[in-house]
Amino acid sequence: MKQGRKIYDTAFKIRAVELSNDRNNLSELARELGIKVSLLYKWRKEYQQFGTGSFPGNGNLKLTPEQERIHELEKKLKDAELERDILKKAISIFSKSDR
Repeated sequence: MKQGRKIYDTAFKIRAVELSNDRNNLSELARELGIKVSLLYKWRKEYQQFGTGSFPGNGNLKLTPEQERIHELEKKLKDAELERDILKKAISIFSKSDR
């Protein structure tokens, strides 16, 4: 019978990475934690690349702080453009009614 995937929370992953940085024998640590060594290496690589933005959860993007800032600014720009377009339409409607 096939088992479902185990899901580990963010705190567990971060703690595992921290422990792996202090230890020399990662195989032993992985056995103690009940995970595969390859998974521990994957978590370490991800944590090294994204830092505190690692392990965001299902459906969420892993972004570096710079990417988060860009994403936030793009969203603000899109909102401002939408607001501008609405105001342009309102001006054209009101200017037509004055004639």
